[in-house]
Amino acid sequence: MLLQTQSLIPHLALLPLPPSKPISKTQFFNPNPLRRTHSPPPRCSLSAVSEPTQLQKPSSKPFPAEVSRTIVELVSVGTLSTLTQQGWPLGIGVRFAVDPEGTPVLCLNDSNRQFSIDRRSSLHVQLEQSGLRTPQCTILGSIDKPEDRTFLKYLHSVWRKRFEEEVDEDLLYVVDVDRVLQMEDFREVGTWITSSDYKKAQPDPLRDFSEKLVNDINTNNIEDINRFCNIYADLDFQVSEAKLIWIDRLGLDMRLWSPQNGIFEVRIPFPRDVTDEKGAKSMFNCMAQLAWEVEKNFHAPDFEKVKQVKQITNV
Repeated sequence: MLLQTQSLIPHLALLPLPPSKPISKTQFFNPNPLRRTHSPPPRCSLSAVSEPTQLQKPSSKPFPAEVSRTIVELVSVGTLSTLTQQGWPLGIGVRFAVDPEGTPVLCLNDSNRQFSIDRRSSLHVQLEQSGLRTPQCTILGSIDKPEDRTFLKYLHSVWRKRFEEEVDEDLLYVVDVDRVLQMEDFREVGTWITSSDYKKAQPDPLRDFSEKLVNDINTNNIEDINRFCNIYADLDFQVSEAKLIWIDRLGLDMRLWSPQNGIFEVRIPFPRDVTDEKGAKSMFNCMAQLAWEVEKNFHAPDFEKVKQVKQITNV
């Protein structure tokens, strides 16, 4: 059974429709498949409207500062680069935690503290998404050794919350963020983020379960993903394969393969923000139902298709 879903657009009413989409054994988020035979599945449908539904919104993807904050919340290992006392650049792998403003907290022993009096440094962090994309951020700032014992105890609590372990407070350092370079993937052009924008941004609310949702959809709902390409995106090429890359509060990122044209990435935005796992499941179910109804001519496509598609190069 599909999760109980809300209307895709708040001001639209639900209407009875012709028989709804048959539900396969791999239907997404079906809590009890045996109940299908006893009652009809809930249907998510939309009444006709006079104006096109706006699927593509100005803020259809998170801002770079939000992406960077999400990366450092999900990843706890990065590369810290500093200058040694001999003037050589040195990069080492470190674990880190972050405070509520995204300030990195480091635990550095004697072998890690090879930096010179010049405390300028960078912390590079990257997040692999479905093996298809690797967004990353590089934090530029100065390594600072706090002396205030109260503040050190606070940093100790930040570290303990992230790693569930005790640590010597005298080994704790912070990176005082000056600016951040955010990149969507390897070979992409980066975007510079100011310290204030980085600290004020909030990490994505779906971050802790996005990976699981993506894996579940790619495993059980590949037909819906292919249908999204045909219904919600305005493509001028044939798609042989499609996979979901990531889900955030504003939409879906998908990777497309075309035999003649190559590899592409397209973003399908949600009609409204979602803030939790239940909302993400509900939104996906509703959009999948609508896409099926449009494909079967049970519902007119009263939305604007996504036109922006990015080609992915392998070199």
